[in-house]
Amino acid sequence: MSAGFEKADTASGIDGTPAEADLQTALFDAVCDSLSAAFIIYDKNDHLIFASRQILEFFPLPAEMLKPGTRLRDFLGAVYDTGVRQQYDVRQGGSLSREDWLSQRIASHWRERFESVERHGADSWVRFVKRRLPGGYGVTIVSDISEDKKREEQWRSDLERVQLTEDILDNLPFPLFVKDRNLTYVAVNLAFCEKYQTTADEVLGRKSGDLFSPEIAKRFEESDRHVLETGEMSISRQRQISRDGIERDIVSRKHRIGKPGRYFLVSTTQDLPRDGADLEEFDRASAITTSANQSYRRAYVPLQSAVERREPAAMEAIVPENFSGRKILVVTADLAAETAALRTLSKYGFESCTVRGEDEEEQFLEIATSSGISLDLLIIDNQMGMRCLELAEQYGIPALVMDGFQIANELTFQIARHFNRNSRNNGAGADVDWEISISDDTVGLQVLVAEDNDINQIVFSQILEGLGHRHMIAATGDEVVRLWAEHRPQVVLMDISLPGFNGFEAARLIRQMEEAGAAARTPIIGVLTQAFERDRAECAKSGMDDVIMKPVSPDMLETIFQKYLVEEGARVRARA
Repeated sequence: MSAGFEKADTASGIDGTPAEADLQTALFDAVCDSLSAAFIIYDKNDHLIFASRQILEFFPLPAEMLKPGTRLRDFLGAVYDTGVRQQYDVRQGGSLSREDWLSQRIASHWRERFESVERHGADSWVRFVKRRLPGGYGVTIVSDISEDKKREEQWRSDLERVQLTEDILDNLPFPLFVKDRNLTYVAVNLAFCEKYQTTADEVLGRKSGDLFSPEIAKRFEESDRHVLETGEMSISRQRQISRDGIERDIVSRKHRIGKPGRYFLVSTTQDLPRDGADLEEFDRASAITTSANQSYRRAYVPLQSAVERREPAAMEAIVPENFSGRKILVVTADLAAETAALRTLSKYGFESCTVRGEDEEEQFLEIATSSGISLDLLIIDNQMGMRCLELAEQYGIPALVMDGFQIANELTFQIARHFNRNSRNNGAGADVDWEISISDDTVGLQVLVAEDNDINQIVFSQILEGLGHRHMIAATGDEVVRLWAEHRPQVVLMDISLPGFNGFEAARLIRQMEEAGAAARTPIIGVLTQAFERDRAECAKSGMDDVIMKPVSPDMLETIFQKYLVEEGARVRARA
């Protein structure tokens, strides 16, 4: 290695660079690319032997500063002059002078081992690893660790939130526990442990069947599932004998929290006076169950929502023999979703296979096409990259985009709806599988989407159909303004980069038309591809109410709709 350095050092003073040196430079650059890092190598006289081009990604330096033979002091001086190295460096004694800073840096380069992390922007961190070899040669490796630092900060923030949540729960005076969608205990507070004379370790990760008698566990899980599936609150009054032998009347309340596919069950318990009156929630209950010996009484209280509760669409008939032999490829990195999907597809006679990434998908489609195998459908996890959907479009294969929970639990319904819908379309002479705009009945339009990208239109259409919202899609800014004026949707999802009027201009026009006609304000949600503050500011300036980021997901849109469609429903009833 040192012989190679000597040759490079000698050649640095020659005007013409030998082919071998060019090859060596290209090799070093390739190594830097593969390691996602920048390298600086200098000799015992502190002259550069090699500086990879990736250095320019960290410092806005003139390219000539990377040439072999450049003094390390001159290189560092150029770095100092960019101002990057101290942009976010706060020092108690003030900033160092140029000479002091250079002296400090040169000294660090002569240490046998030295590592440091510097912040070079609001969300940019750079790591420097310096080594001085026994022969006097020095190596500095510069790498961007911004993502690692962001994850670390997010981890610390999450840890603080978890600790704060635990502190709040432990200070509540009444017992509380939380179960996940598998009905496994995931959190209990201190009052719960004290009441039942147990510890959190004895409860967490277990189910009711592990802690109670089969009869009681069955009754608990029945109400748990009802709450998780319907969203109705469970209110139960019962007589209980604790381990200390004291008999009490208690009331338990169970609520569902979270987002679709990620629901949790929260239950609280409260002691009641033995001669206490009945609970007022029973007066609003949809159904009441009373045990034969009056040991418990349970009711389910409907959701108090500003809009009518939307029941899931009825399952369309799926006849196994009709689909026997149909070929489906599942693209997901979620092992649980993959296992559930293969089991479901096999049950209904589909020929199915799974891949776990876009590269595997591309290789599979290439082989299938060359072998004359025709796929009927792609199931794509929405956590995968957009490239997966682009490949489906490229090979002309219909695709359904779902989250992991849908793949594991709603696959039958989604596939049945796809094939049955396409079967009806083909019978009517339809030429395409995809219906971007919904049916001709656009009365009471809920969602208007402004999106010019064909693939993104498909994603929006699938998600909105799955959520059960009536929608239309406009491909230009002019069209979205026209459709808004014609149908007055309850909410607009506005891509900002549209042909014709862009999203900002379209939003301004809608706001002007509202003011001119004294119309109710329509929530407009900006849909951004990158989180630039200038775009967010422009969205607010143009009259938009909120922003979301691409790629969109069912959970993301459901959160927006819960916020804005609920408010719209309340306004409609208020006007009525």
